[in-house]
Amino acid sequence: MRARRRFRALPALLLVALLALTGCAADPQPAPPPETNRPTEPVTAPTRVVVGVDDLGPGFNPHLRSDQSAVTTAIASMTLPSVFRPDDRGVPQLDTTVATSATVTSQSPFTVSYELNRDAGWSTGAPIAAEDFVYLWQQMRSRPNTIGAAGYREITDVRSRAAGKAVDVVFREPYPHWRELFGNLLPAHLLKDAPGGWTAPFAGGVPASGGPFRLMQVDRLRGEVLLARNDPYWATAAVVDEIILRRIPANTLPTALESQGVDLALPDARPEITQALDVLARSPEPPTVQSGPRPAVEQLEFRTTDGPLADPRVREGIAALLDRDAIRERVNPDAVAVNAFGAAPSDPGYAPTAPAGAPGRPDAAAAAAAFTEAGYVRGQDGRWTLGGRPLGVVIGAGAERTEDVDVARVVAEQLKAGGIGATIVAPSAPDLLTEPSVAPTTPTPTTTPAPAAGPVPGGSAAPVTTPPAAPTTTTAAPTTSGSPDSGTLVAVDVLVAPRAAYGAVGPRLDSDYGCPADAVPGELPGVACFPALQPLLDELLVAESPDPAVVAEAERVLWRQLPALPLYQAQGLVISNPQTDAATRVTPGPIATGPMSGARTWAEPEGSGERPTGDDDPN
Repeated sequence: MRARRRFRALPALLLVALLALTGCAADPQPAPPPETNRPTEPVTAPTRVVVGVDDLGPGFNPHLRSDQSAVTTAIASMTLPSVFRPDDRGVPQLDTTVATSATVTSQSPFTVSYELNRDAGWSTGAPIAAEDFVYLWQQMRSRPNTIGAAGYREITDVRSRAAGKAVDVVFREPYPHWRELFGNLLPAHLLKDAPGGWTAPFAGGVPASGGPFRLMQVDRLRGEVLLARNDPYWATAAVVDEIILRRIPANTLPTALESQGVDLALPDARPEITQALDVLARSPEPPTVQSGPRPAVEQLEFRTTDGPLADPRVREGIAALLDRDAIRERVNPDAVAVNAFGAAPSDPGYAPTAPAGAPGRPDAAAAAAAFTEAGYVRGQDGRWTLGGRPLGVVIGAGAERTEDVDVARVVAEQLKAGGIGATIVAPSAPDLLTEPSVAPTTPTPTTTPAPAAGPVPGGSAAPVTTPPAAPTTTTAAPTTSGSPDSGTLVAVDVLVAPRAAYGAVGPRLDSDYGCPADAVPGELPGVACFPALQPLLDELLVAESPDPAVVAEAERVLWRQLPALPLYQAQGLVISNPQTDAATRVTPGPIATGPMSGARTWAEPEGSGERPTGDDDPN
């Protein structure tokens, strides 16, 4: 059949060819100029700002403690909508691109009404609407591993009006800190029915944008995150086409800045960065260096519900053995010591509340007295035992959080020196902060500062390579569920993790150390309830200005009960050159949102467009 159709078509084709030849003979035309002579449109490279960072972090959900990092904060400030954003003094201001108004409309019940910007929408085309408020409220009030959950637990209902473009939020009682809620809204239409929607989609990016930039790609192998201008953004568009966050090792930072491989860098302040800056200070155009506190405090959290640390005397002994200043000097010597549970050194009016002696300062005699009172006996080998069973603890740190693992190593060294068996496990950070028991994953080798015999150049200890901690075949009394070398799940006794260092102190204390009304102690990490503490936290939560006497009493109870032990607050740097300063006017920004808060107005620094493209990653 196909052959027959081809033959039928031949006469017609011959006729067309003859007509074409006849036309050419009767009216000859000059040949068209070669295609190569036509002018070509110049290809314009996208304008961009390249930002050097320490690492990408484990994930990008800004509401999860396990994902907390400078990169997560930067991405959230550029891609996620917030009803209120902090100004330069940290005071929340209404973002009218998201909500045109937000006011208290009733005192009984206490109700806040939001009128949303009708143009505000996600990059998928879906509107930013009431369902996004509902989704964030439901997740924050019920999930572990969250930052600042206490305020969301005060909400009893979230109601939609005006086809989702108006929201009424009803509280249990008047809540003066309501402006701190509903920051970094998430796209409910993509997440609410997705398996693992609260965490899984953020492991490799942000599923949709409601800000001036959109996260386009995360390349963990090269250590890069690409953000591009979000074309559907309804407000003033971003000036620059792209922003790249690029992992830059400290030893290549001077070269990267001088060659404009990066336009600015946002590392943690630490000795190797200081040494790199000393090199740059001798260049013809030394960089601008600004510093600002990170929005988190590093701390140790103790399992108080069961295991050996359920006895407050054992927690007291463990804390008295630990030299917190030595931990900070080993891991992050440029960080600032933290000696309070609620406020951080970055807070106005911060004052230390730690006692003069243990656990504010290490005290071997106090530790021995606490262990002895708990019934432990120290043997000839220096080990503490109870009924012949050695005292041992499991220390947990998120595998992706290298600084947490370094802290865990130093803590284990100090405890072993004090006669306590210590084993380190490093599961994934989300598992560690959400599951009551985790896989006994051994941490990989890492470079950890070693104790210095004396002062060294630059004020830092000499680095050494520390091998993985070998599993310890101790059975702590009456300790964890399974031993770390058994292959079964284990419960973590001492957890290394960050806590938030921004927002009102009352909600901060209740979020970190309070007990949710519907929580079951022991089922989830971080749930530890003390009868003497909860009434104080309840009072501080709803106080517009916290009573200093109540704060002092809450701090006294916390230092006595020791659900945790604060360590330090890291300091961040903003390193830029004159061209970048002129194009971006970058500053450390508010502590909660960081240096990228103003990225929408940034332009490409002069000379940046001439840098190499392609595989120019210094890694």
